[in-house]
Amino acid sequence: MRTRLKRPHVLLYFRLLLLAGVLGCVGMPAGAAALGSPQTPQSGSVGLEGTIGAPAPTQAATIALPTNGQTFTTMPITIAGSCKTGLLVKIFSNNIFVGSAQCTNGSYSLQISLFSGRNDIVARVYDALDQAGPDSNTISVFFNDAQFAQFGSRVSLTSTYAKLGANPGTELDWPIVLSGGVGPYAISTDWGDGTSATLQSEAFTGTITIKHTYSSAGIFNVIVKATDANGTTAFLQLVGVANGKVTQGATAGGTNGTSNGGGNGGTTAWWLTLIIIPFIIVAFWLGRRHELYSIRKHLDQSRNNIEY
Repeated sequence: MRTRLKRPHVLLYFRLLLLAGVLGCVGMPAGAAALGSPQTPQSGSVGLEGTIGAPAPTQAATIALPTNGQTFTTMPITIAGSCKTGLLVKIFSNNIFVGSAQCTNGSYSLQISLFSGRNDIVARVYDALDQAGPDSNTISVFFNDAQFAQFGSRVSLTSTYAKLGANPGTELDWPIVLSGGVGPYAISTDWGDGTSATLQSEAFTGTITIKHTYSSAGIFNVIVKATDANGTTAFLQLVGVANGKVTQGATAGGTNGTSNGGGNGGTTAWWLTLIIIPFIIVAFWLGRRHELYSIRKHLDQSRNNIEY
């Protein structure tokens, strides 16, 4: 009498699933990033996106410069203060976004334009998930604009993006809102990476697009300047990101460190591999033992049936 040996298919499938899982972790492209980060996955790659819950920042930035009540007659002005390292600092004047900077070594500094008359300025910090922290102290400063009185309108700049990124070698397209003043407008953008400023001419107000391609990873201060036909000017400072691991000295006018969503993909994959591999080895060992046990059990049953 023959007895068919049964293989433990469940354990075999379990081991194959574990193996597929670790291969998927190791092969995950570096372009996989949390939603809200500035990184763009490489063209042609398969990316995985998701959000990891984290509390919003609880420590507010401060505004130390300028002081409350100051009056200015020229622009841009410098605004500076303290903040928590790694957060993005956005500056709002009269509830309108007027500039941003990355917090480095516990402080930030950037140049902004003012509106004619009174400007109520507040700094607000944001994390990598674009969660806002509490507002800073509010300061009120004043701008006496002789050009505004002469021409009746001053050019201004803002954007829906305070921070934007792309992979090195990939064009970064940044929408900027141009308003006020009299056309045509000359737009100059310093991308902070040591290359020459890009120049473009715009005939009308509205949403325009500035473009640049970074050659290496880094976090950079981007300064946009607009000049209208009457000579009035506006400034807008932003944070540009070239995704990937930032090496010492790789940034110009930016911050050293690792940019959001980039650089740590390989390290994370290796940590996942080191954690999962022992479980795979144990699963294979247990499966193999179970197979040998099942074979011996069936052989014993076969012998008993034969002897019987």
